[in-house]
Amino acid sequence: MKGAAATRIVAWGIAITLVALPVVGVMQGWFAAGRWPVTQLKVEAEFTHVSAEQIRAAVLPSLGKGFFATNLEAVRRSIGGLPWVESVEVRKRWPDTLLVRIYERQPFARWNGDRLISRQGQVFDAPGADQMGDLPRLSGPDSRLAEVVSFYAQARKAFEGRAQMSVVGVSLSERGSWSAITDSGAEIVIGDREQADRRLARFLDVYPQLLSGHRGGFAYADLRYTNGFAIRWPQSENTATPKVGS
Repeated sequence: MKGAAATRIVAWGIAITLVALPVVGVMQGWFAAGRWPVTQLKVEAEFTHVSAEQIRAAVLPSLGKGFFATNLEAVRRSIGGLPWVESVEVRKRWPDTLLVRIYERQPFARWNGDRLISRQGQVFDAPGADQMGDLPRLSGPDSRLAEVVSFYAQARKAFEGRAQMSVVGVSLSERGSWSAITDSGAEIVIGDREQADRRLARFLDVYPQLLSGHRGGFAYADLRYTNGFAIRWPQSENTATPKVGS
């Protein structure tokens, strides 16, 4: 009796294995991949910076094992590795379709010349970043990115509606000194952030009078003086650099 019972158990084991093996094989892509291939790739994306060719090239290596064995996580990682991709959603639709939704990074500013900051606050590398002259230009130590972005907003607010110029970039030196760049390309050295609002207000209050008699804007301003600041005008004006007291 015990021998017969053992035989039945072994028989059932073999039977279960024979039933399960084809299922596992299909799911793993070991065989029958050609019977249920993925033949359609449907993508939803803005296609501003990511091209259809890039997406196709990223997805193609994962499709050879058939519909069931296609690894969605592998597809997600492959597409997510493209420079402009912020996030990816991937799913299957029976019987032969892979659905992909791509969210592109939205650049907010250039960072240290050749990198970009997304609107989500992530720094990333992208081809042609150094050519995007219409973006704000921010620079500083990577560890102080949030401070630099915050100071840019602070400086922009200080210039709003004043002096007919605007701030298009800010920088933080290794020594902790802040500077701003105007839309005309002029540099304004501000120094400590704690003094920034007061120094910028003092400069902007008298700037209209300073501009009188000059054909163009200034080239450089140093606001770090206790009771005033220094201005340098473009060399074409042949004007000496004055120190202005308050």
